[in-house]
Amino acid sequence: MYISILLLFLNVAWKVDVPISNPTNFYSVKAMPGDGVYSILRRYELDQHSCNFKKFYTLNKLKRNAQLKVGKSYQLPIFIYEFNGKTIRSSIGINDWDLAVRIQRYNERMKEALLREDSYKKSKKLWVPFHELKCPNSDIEIPSPVEDNPEEVATPTNGKRNFPIFGKKYANTPLKSNRLKGKVFYVVSGHGGPDPGAMGRRGAYTLCEDEYAYDVALRLCRHLIAHGATAYMINRDPDDGIREEKFLSCDNDEVLWGGLKMMRQQKARLFQRSNTVNDLYEKHKLQGVSDQKMVIIHVDSRTKGERTDLFFYYQDGKKESKKLAQNLYKSMKRNYKKYQKNRSYTGKISSRDLHMLRESSPNTVYVELANIRNTFDQQRIVIPKNRQYLADWLFEGLLEK
Repeated sequence: MYISILLLFLNVAWKVDVPISNPTNFYSVKAMPGDGVYSILRRYELDQHSCNFKKFYTLNKLKRNAQLKVGKSYQLPIFIYEFNGKTIRSSIGINDWDLAVRIQRYNERMKEALLREDSYKKSKKLWVPFHELKCPNSDIEIPSPVEDNPEEVATPTNGKRNFPIFGKKYANTPLKSNRLKGKVFYVVSGHGGPDPGAMGRRGAYTLCEDEYAYDVALRLCRHLIAHGATAYMINRDPDDGIREEKFLSCDNDEVLWGGLKMMRQQKARLFQRSNTVNDLYEKHKLQGVSDQKMVIIHVDSRTKGERTDLFFYYQDGKKESKKLAQNLYKSMKRNYKKYQKNRSYTGKISSRDLHMLRESSPNTVYVELANIRNTFDQQRIVIPKNRQYLADWLFEGLLEK
């Protein structure tokens, strides 16, 4: 009788999990250029559990949607346990076989992705995602491209591919080719929302940089869509599609991708923009997309007497960014020679330390269309046909290899 009771006790005790041991600390990583909270958690496969986001903000004493500083170390919701050289279960203090297998495979994937230098067996440091021990059920889904990108996939209506962002007249965008299929483009027009950007005068009319940059950007995006690309308009106006007027009304109702309201502070607004792009970039990178580019379109402001041609900035130290700028430059110079025979093209290419170039992950080129204060340059943006030419010639440059 005594032996039976003892065996029953041992059997019950064996089924009770061993108390989880205490980890040594959390894993820390330095933020890279372009990192936002979503992208950095996604890189470490932590983005599908809301508890990981909450823990990240708590660990680093940050407010929700805070900006990350490049080069600064942040603690991730990844426990670091001492591996005892025997088993994961005995190292952590668990009996759950499936959990141990998930943790093992997580560490192997992090090693394969070069996110950790050594295996946990060699370094004796075992990484355990916070959610595996505290909140294992996934409660966040990454939206599919069909759901979150109307510029990428249009539901045919009466046989037509409709993209409302281009306005009623241009919404129907037939597929001309699949030349750019599998490539992702981010088209960003400068300023918007609370910031109209540079402003000029032409007679009784005020010219706002954000309106003209946006119109050229829409026309360029439509070209990309027509040739099979996945293309995002990052700045978005709910009621201004492609317009054929000379003088475009200035407004402040632009938002960012996803309907995100632009913040008033310039620095915060720029981080909103780069974080939006970088999150999309990381999503497509995980899907296996290797060719992702961004084109940023602005209109410059200089003294009234200074005339400029289009000039291009690229990301310092990134060969592909420089090549992209060179391709756009060549296209512009070639078309000027063809259509502007009365004068030569004097545009330039250079690198520049601008936020959207420094903090963005895709290969990026930053374009200045004209001097908004110069009477001759203004014709390049106020005449609708010229805005279309600009989009056409930029598109030709993007087709270059």
